[in-house]
Amino acid sequence: MTLLHLDSSLLGDASVTRHLTQRIVATLTAAHPGTTVVRRDLAAQPPAPLDAELIKVVKFRDLTDLTARQQAELALTDTLVDEFLAAETVVIGAPMYNFSIPTPLKAWIDRVAQPGRTFRYTETGPQGLAGGRRVIIASARGGRYAGTPAETAFDHQEAYLKAVMTFFGIPEVEIIRAEGVAMGDEARAAALAAAEAQIQALV
Repeated sequence: MTLLHLDSSLLGDASVTRHLTQRIVATLTAAHPGTTVVRRDLAAQPPAPLDAELIKVVKFRDLTDLTARQQAELALTDTLVDEFLAAETVVIGAPMYNFSIPTPLKAWIDRVAQPGRTFRYTETGPQGLAGGRRVIIASARGGRYAGTPAETAFDHQEAYLKAVMTFFGIPEVEIIRAEGVAMGDEARAAALAAAEAQIQALV
């Protein structure tokens, strides 16, 4: 099995999602000896957010008269897409930041959303091209949202990631969730214990 391990938290060793992705990857690799793990730390080496210079080449594939920066960013984009499509399992660390996802993870999505590779447009609408792989999202939230009235209004993190993966042709996304981690030591410990139980159930 080939596994792509993505982290996006900016908190380093204090990150809950980094702890969760490490546990998920360790559990899966123990259950599947010989697994090849490709790790990409999007916070340590963040893809550049798209700007006027990059969007023409990264999103619209206009390859005329490329600058050195555009050439480098095009190569990075193709590498990120190749990594994603080569993986049978993708583990994504995605904390909630201001009700959404970290900037480096959004930049990664902007690169991987490539017409003709991860999706295409047809006469009947968009069609995902990246089906057949397992996606597991390690989610952390300071407050509690799942199953509450706040979920509909404020969850632009898990809901967004599920929508993106569905667009890519992966409608079934597994969520390992630790929420309420900023609500005191007891709540944090309970959240991590619940997430650990979810991790053990992955195999």
